[in-house]
Amino acid sequence: MDPTLIDAERYPLLTDAGRATLRRLRQHPQAPRFNYQAGERLSAEGLVRVRAFDARLQTDQPQWRPGERPPWVRPFVLRCLEVVPHYRRWACPADTFLSLPTVTRDDLARAPWEFVPDGLPLADLITYPTSGATGHPLLVVSHPEASALYMPLLRRALSVHGVSLEGGPGQVVVALVGFQRRTYTFTSVCSLLGEAGFVKLNLHPDDWSHPDDRARYLDDLAPEVYSGDPITFRELARLPLTARPKALVSTAMTLLPGLRSELEARFDCPVIDLYSLTEAGPVAVATPRGHEVLSPDLYVEILRPEGTPCDPGERGEITLTGGRNPFLPLLRYRTGDWAALDFSGSVPTLVGLEGRPPTVFRTASGEPINNIDVTWALRPLPLSRFALHQAADNSLTLRVRRDEAPDQALRQALGELFGPSLPLRILDLPDPPEGKLVQYTRSPEASP
Repeated sequence: MDPTLIDAERYPLLTDAGRATLRRLRQHPQAPRFNYQAGERLSAEGLVRVRAFDARLQTDQPQWRPGERPPWVRPFVLRCLEVVPHYRRWACPADTFLSLPTVTRDDLARAPWEFVPDGLPLADLITYPTSGATGHPLLVVSHPEASALYMPLLRRALSVHGVSLEGGPGQVVVALVGFQRRTYTFTSVCSLLGEAGFVKLNLHPDDWSHPDDRARYLDDLAPEVYSGDPITFRELARLPLTARPKALVSTAMTLLPGLRSELEARFDCPVIDLYSLTEAGPVAVATPRGHEVLSPDLYVEILRPEGTPCDPGERGEITLTGGRNPFLPLLRYRTGDWAALDFSGSVPTLVGLEGRPPTVFRTASGEPINNIDVTWALRPLPLSRFALHQAADNSLTLRVRRDEAPDQALRQALGELFGPSLPLRILDLPDPPEGKLVQYTRSPEASP
């Protein structure tokens, strides 16, 4: 976002009420030091389309059956093959969907401009950098309406759990919180929800005049929902907050049930796990059955490493087609995340969702153990994050926050899985983290 723009340019629909909300968020006596300028840049016509999408999500569900695709996929593919430079080079017929090549994050990182369709007005194009746990940093090209559609998708995810997101003038609808050494922080308003406030904050004390200001500011704002990752929520739970949100929405990392239970007891509200990608926005929300796909404009495949489709219930790589970003249409985009796809009738659900390909560990006797089994073994413990590495001699190194669970409980959980004779080192993780964490790794030369 251009820092030289004024609020009237960042928010074409801004009213006096919205201007007052921005002023309150920025000039509050306990406000942190904001380091970024953001804005919706949403036109009146764009707001109409956002409202229509919001209404559609309240009535439409994604629906298809195994081996089938929604009817909108074929015309979408035809258009991509015609007007998107990267896809046009494939020279494939749209009728043979399964013969189309796949796209990876590396493709997007190498030449993001090749995914911008011909003929789109570039005045609305916005870019922002991101990086993942693995792979190259990614420059995402996007559109103001694509960003504004996050809120309808969040409302849909919350409604699955019986939570409503209301907003309104003077209210704060979402506080997106982080706990990092450095991150972008800013204020905004949401036109869809009556110019309710939105704030992105860093809970690290260095971003505040005084550490106590964090709780005072957040209590006064009383956001309807907090969004963040398990690491941040652990820090949020330490603050003496008295205002109660409607929900906590966890993203970006695995949320273990032990920590979920602690957070639900601390904040007296549901803690909801949302699967979301920078490239695609919110994809699915956790339910007792798995992660329910949220939007009818996204088609999900599960592929084996060689690219063939998995059977229902078979775990593979989550692959996306469609989306709502006009500057980044996704055609068979391999996310790098893994799950199985199950169906309740024709409603798709991701089962066993975990980021990154599966890592196969070995017991002392050489028996294979999938990383999902490790996650299940650690489920009862209130860990905000952890990383397990197996060396070439099969010894294990577990990195955790040492104050979140006693060593004895950690050793017992992994000892029951790997066997008590396998050497295990337990090391501390820095807090806040230096960067994103790759959760499961194994030396390639480890014993077969």
